[in-house]
Amino acid sequence: MTLIPTTKRGSLGRFTLGAVIVVLFTAATTAVAGLMEFKNIAADLSRTPALKRAQVSIASPGSPQTILVIGSDHRAGTPWNTSNTDTMMLIRLNPSSSTINVLSVPRDLRVQIPAKGGSFTSRINAAYSIGGPNLLIRIMRQQVFPGLTVNHIVDINFGGFRALVNAIGCVYSDVDHRYYNNTALTDYSSVNIQPGYQKLCGSKALAFVRFRHTDSDLVRTARQQDFIRWAKDQYPQSSLISNRDRLLRIFGSYTQTDHDLHTVDGLINLFNLIVFMDGHTIKQIRFPAQFLPCNPACYLGATAAAERRAFRQLMTPTQSHPSGSSPAAHGSGHGRHVRSRPDVFPDPSGGERQAAALGKVGLPVYYPRVIASSSSYCYQDYNSNCYLEVPSPGSYPRKYTIADRLGHNYRAYRMTLLSNPLLGQYYGIQGMQWQNPPLLASPSFTRTVDGKKLQVFTGGGKVTQVAWQTPRGVYWVSNTLTNSLSAQQMIAIAASFTRAG
Repeated sequence: MTLIPTTKRGSLGRFTLGAVIVVLFTAATTAVAGLMEFKNIAADLSRTPALKRAQVSIASPGSPQTILVIGSDHRAGTPWNTSNTDTMMLIRLNPSSSTINVLSVPRDLRVQIPAKGGSFTSRINAAYSIGGPNLLIRIMRQQVFPGLTVNHIVDINFGGFRALVNAIGCVYSDVDHRYYNNTALTDYSSVNIQPGYQKLCGSKALAFVRFRHTDSDLVRTARQQDFIRWAKDQYPQSSLISNRDRLLRIFGSYTQTDHDLHTVDGLINLFNLIVFMDGHTIKQIRFPAQFLPCNPACYLGATAAAERRAFRQLMTPTQSHPSGSSPAAHGSGHGRHVRSRPDVFPDPSGGERQAAALGKVGLPVYYPRVIASSSSYCYQDYNSNCYLEVPSPGSYPRKYTIADRLGHNYRAYRMTLLSNPLLGQYYGIQGMQWQNPPLLASPSFTRTVDGKKLQVFTGGGKVTQVAWQTPRGVYWVSNTLTNSLSAQQMIAIAASFTRAG
């Protein structure tokens, strides 16, 4: 067996970044660990018993591996039929890939569940409640991804998610709209989160990633993957190493894995694979789900051909681009930038009304002169076209104070726009005095439009944010959770930022 190298340049950083996938969280996914003895890791993971007769295939050292990560409320030693899962993610680790590929399987996917004398139709998460991870894998392999081979299983309890988020100091999150529900009035979990960029801890973070009351399983899946990316990007390597013992104790107390990850050899094989990977950027693969007619239950479905394409994307290694290249930045790739007319329309009066509703914020307020077609601003009364569980004073638009990790306070505001009411899709306009929030740490490329130098951020091949800085603040437009706005729309909206008043 091979141990972690100490001489190769960048090995420690590569190890800790890669380990960020092993100690996975976020309703199942993001990794936290550092350089440590593998015996101690195995001992921590053995705080809970290994999954019995896990349907996994142990890969040879150095070979690509696929990990199934599950977020559930199951506790080791209790029956599966008392448990539920919100999250099922497949993570592909390939030493020749420049990305870690992640594919989330929607819980509402329609499948056939085997039963005595036949089968019945249900959601795929019912397989977990009936037969645990093993039945879930069997149905995935037989009905969704016929070529699937799972090498490891990581099943993390929701309590572990809350504890891990708190242990890493919480996660700054780009909250797209007001999240509210009162359990006393509905069957959904309680939540009360205001829109805007903010720090989410423990129970609020869990409520955020699990929320589905007014949107869909597709939107929730996108929200969970965003949270993974934010958490991975925000937690520094030094903290991973200094807090490794506490993090592993939490992880081991709330997580069940296959038996191989309870062994030193199994852990070393997995960690060596991560260390020698070509890159550690997370690439989100979209599951090709579509809404099926409700009759009477509502499900998501996908064609076999579309599922094969998604699975092929998951399994295919991403090739590194030459240094300095960016397909998005360079247009068609033939030396000629191709422009298409962005699907936006002018709405300066809507922006002025939002700015007037904000009043004095503590920094200059900018709004976009143009917004995406078929979208509209949210307001804080029942006349708003945005969903309101209760009256939402101070939410649409919102002004507030945000603190960085050192405790310095900054004024901020958020304007929220509804893009797709059927799916619960929102995008936002954010402004704040904090010039370097974690979300804007690493732009993918820059583009100058109408004299504004715009920073463009991408994820999974889509534009996620476009930001513009001034001496007194930073302003950006955030895409919907599924990144439904095009790059042209995002750039056009940011380029139209205009000072109010």
